[in-house]
Amino acid sequence: MKKLLTMVAAGFVAMSLMATTASADAAKGQKIYSKKLKKACGFNGAKFAATHSQDEWEEIKESGKFADEIKKICPNANVDKLQKYLDDLYDFAYEYANDSGNVPAC
Repeated sequence: MKKLLTMVAAGFVAMSLMATTASADAAKGQKIYSKKLKKACGFNGAKFAATHSQDEWEEIKESGKFADEIKKICPNANVDKLQKYLDDLYDFAYEYANDSGNVPAC
């Protein structure tokens, strides 16, 4: 019985850490947008993320065209320097898409 309770408690801890990590990516993406893309785009992160719905962002990411979409939205952005941040930027765009009801602080 003690072993079962220990495993259940470990499961709760693991699940809570996963939820924290998932929300941290969108926050990291927001910081990256503010530091690396906001000036090149010429508008805030809310406008960037709201260019598509969550389904549209997901489809763009799955098709491998997320970097191309950033370049289309922000022609002055240097997407080559952003390659290592694309997953975080995607999480940010998905979290604050036009149908999400969320509004970023940047």
